[in-house]
Amino acid sequence: MPQRLSVVMIAKNAADLLPDCLASVAWADEIILLDSGSQDATSDVARAAGAKVFTDTDWQGYGIQRQKAQGFASGDYILMIDTDERVTPELAQSIRAVLDAPQPNAVYSIARRNFFLGRFMRHSGWYPDRVTRLYPRERYQYNASLVHESLDSHGAAVIELKGDLLHLTCRDFASFQRKQLNYATAWAQERHQKGKKASLTGIFTHTLGAFLKTLLLRGGVLDGKQGWLLAVVNAQYTFNKYTELWALNHGYSEKA
Repeated sequence: MPQRLSVVMIAKNAADLLPDCLASVAWADEIILLDSGSQDATSDVARAAGAKVFTDTDWQGYGIQRQKAQGFASGDYILMIDTDERVTPELAQSIRAVLDAPQPNAVYSIARRNFFLGRFMRHSGWYPDRVTRLYPRERYQYNASLVHESLDSHGAAVIELKGDLLHLTCRDFASFQRKQLNYATAWAQERHQKGKKASLTGIFTHTLGAFLKTLLLRGGVLDGKQGWLLAVVNAQYTFNKYTELWALNHGYSEKA
């Protein structure tokens, strides 16, 4: 008998993104959406598509919010996705095959195709950009990281699925920049709480390293104009992370 699948997502003010996202997983046994306090029609759009909607505005970071969302699921397997992601037909077929014959002690990784300024990137470290998103509900969950959370898989075998997860990473550059700045701030605050330090030399070496890594080591030059721009964006993001950590170390920025 096939395993039941719960698609789980967290959301806030994502009404414009949800229809295509939800349509791509309409075949799942259930869809769980945990709203973080939207001011738009996110909840209404999700309910209209058949999703089970819950609300939790006590934001403690992405990892904990994903844990809370998973707590509302009842399926045997979890597929954790974001509202700006879409499951391709090939990926849906691969997931169904897993549900028909799951492997013991295994979780499953998915290749993401990331969209940046009008183009799905093929290099630059943005493809295949594998993420572990399909896993047994009762055995695994996400860690409690404030940002860049990941699945605690406890040494399970990681099996690669065929098919891509389309990720609309950067449709609007200004919104993308604001999101990147929020990520950088959360990263710095988390590191600061753990007693980590940043030096001026470290700020600039990490920044330059991020630019060269994206452009050269990860083949950003093969992505054309977007590859060059992404190398600069990654360098900027790295600069913001380490500068905010340096500022926190020296009392020049507010602690979380």
